[in-house]
Amino acid sequence: MKKTQISLASFLQDTHTNEYLASLLCAIAEASQAISALTENGALGDIYGKLNNENVQGETQATLDVICDEIFTARLAATGLVAGMVSEEVDLPIKFENKTSTAKFMVFFDPLDGSSNVDVNVSIGSIFSVFKASKAILSETDYLVPGQQQVAAGYAIYGPCTMLVITTGKGTHGFTLDRANKQFLLTHPNMQVPVDTKEYAINSSNQRFWEAPIKRYITECKSGALGRREKDFNMRWIGSMVADIHRILTRGGIYLYPKDSKDSVKPGRLRLMYEANPMAMLVEQAGGAASTGRMRMLDVLPEHIHQRIPIIIGSKKEVEHVERYHAAFDKGTDEPFPLFNERTFYR
Repeated sequence: MKKTQISLASFLQDTHTNEYLASLLCAIAEASQAISALTENGALGDIYGKLNNENVQGETQATLDVICDEIFTARLAATGLVAGMVSEEVDLPIKFENKTSTAKFMVFFDPLDGSSNVDVNVSIGSIFSVFKASKAILSETDYLVPGQQQVAAGYAIYGPCTMLVITTGKGTHGFTLDRANKQFLLTHPNMQVPVDTKEYAINSSNQRFWEAPIKRYITECKSGALGRREKDFNMRWIGSMVADIHRILTRGGIYLYPKDSKDSVKPGRLRLMYEANPMAMLVEQAGGAASTGRMRMLDVLPEHIHQRIPIIIGSKKEVEHVERYHAAFDKGTDEPFPLFNERTFYR
């Protein structure tokens, strides 16, 4: 007998999620469905190519980036539940003139993570983060709140199937899109990140720019069973944060996008408010950990809405391992390790 599947709306009701928050999450699910339908048509939908303009990040926008941004903005604006939004694709916060007393939330989102993978048909996604709005009319400083104050976070991943993975602070749960019935059904309840792992994900092309603690960690992983860690590691790197984090949530691992010296004005590569914070909440709720290398990600007090930050996230023991290497390096107590005999080269 086939097991009855629980819809997203039913799940939110069963878990006593605030009705306004539940409605907002259902609207995000609708936006994700619309983007999923768009992406699955690929070149048939005339969505490929770049535009002749850059977003606030200094990145050339893809046609699909702009379309997905418009979809999210329109769907969430229509709910009347949002006091303001921050998008990766827009310089300033998005404000709404026709707000009502139900406009209780701030939403941060990356409408299309991994858009450079679209042309080669690799999994991409959308990331979102939800906070309570402190007031109806928000100034830019009202958006600068630490990730620990998130009331919900999640992502949609557009791959062989479309999934929505969310948390409202009561565990991390995955829903798969039933295209026939146009609804997300619970397929991965209470996702858990294994405490230990033998997989890591990092963009190795930046190795020469890494800080010494990251070089040490990755060198030890590469040394495998013959090295200090005494076990073999596999390296995985997709180039889409959503896809890499989804793999970690389903089978464990550690994802690193650390601070480097390649661009001195950028303390990190990923954005705190709509990439690092929501992923940190999801992974922590699944038993994992997320850090800058020097402090818990969700404790970081943001300085501006598009702030970049280093991130170390995934299986708890491995994240803690990397944190210990940073602490030793910062204290100058790392001399016993041969790798650091060359440390002065990087200072």
